[in-house]
Amino acid sequence: MKLSINKSRSLWWTISAAIILAGIISMVISWQQPNIHAPLRPGLDFIGGTRLQFVRDCTKPGNCDKPIDINAVREVAKAQGLGDSSIQLISENGAENGVLIRTKDLTVDQRTKLQNSLSEEIGVFDPQKNQIDSVGPTLGKELLRSGLLALIVSFIGITIYMSFRFQLDYAVFAIVALFHDILITVGAFSILGLVAGIEVDSLFIVALLTITGFSVNDTVVIYDRIRETIKINPERPIAEIVDDAVNQTLTRSINTTLTVLLTLTSIFLFGGETLRYFALALIIGFTMGAYSSIFIASTLLTWWRERDESQVIESVEPIDTSASSQDS
Repeated sequence: MKLSINKSRSLWWTISAAIILAGIISMVISWQQPNIHAPLRPGLDFIGGTRLQFVRDCTKPGNCDKPIDINAVREVAKAQGLGDSSIQLISENGAENGVLIRTKDLTVDQRTKLQNSLSEEIGVFDPQKNQIDSVGPTLGKELLRSGLLALIVSFIGITIYMSFRFQLDYAVFAIVALFHDILITVGAFSILGLVAGIEVDSLFIVALLTITGFSVNDTVVIYDRIRETIKINPERPIAEIVDDAVNQTLTRSINTTLTVLLTLTSIFLFGGETLRYFALALIIGFTMGAYSSIFIASTLLTWWRERDESQVIESVEPIDTSASSQDS
């Protein structure tokens, strides 16, 4: 079975546009939320504050018999004047026996008071598993600035590399595919931030940088095959060349993507709270990277080359044969 991706390229572009639009709408809504005021729900790394992780000690009899009631945790936080905190239950030994709280900067006394109140409400905590971290807002701004700068530099570097290795139009559409993958990943996390309260941290920036590398690698493989075929058969229609290039590299793209996704899914399921959403970002980005290399970067190149060919044909004036016929 061979794919004819260019026959339905309007469909692929419409699907991508709809997903990106949903993400942009979510980012606008998120920006208007008074407790977020950003396109994505920022984590502790960016806005500063205190992160507290408490895990119950299940070695004590009866301490973990009942599941943690997140509403009870919220009530305790509200009583401490921390009602706007981000609260999540975390898994420990296959059960949700821990709680993760992200809140404003707390003094040592405030942390102790909160921990004692929570312990009275949901059970005794294991001091070996408790974690308390503090991040200042200055460091958070520096992390965001550095991450955005790294993304910009990577885009510029990829554009220069693709321009030298291929041609400028190849580079432009490779960057368009990259923006496609980044926008969909960012939009997905914006939606998750509104619906599920998922926050982004410095690892999210790392995930975006990793996604750019994966997406470009897949696109380069297809572009290489397109360039080789054009050299051998320059008169062949560009749509046929691109379709063949995609079909010749399709098995490799699928196998590579599935192998990576299996590993990332394992990290998402069993890698713990810290790596879970990092893995989720990579899963979304790598999936979109494989999709965009085949259905976006390739079809856009076809559209552009066909457009150039049609302009060349239109610019050539037809030969007037009437005079020669009259002479004969």
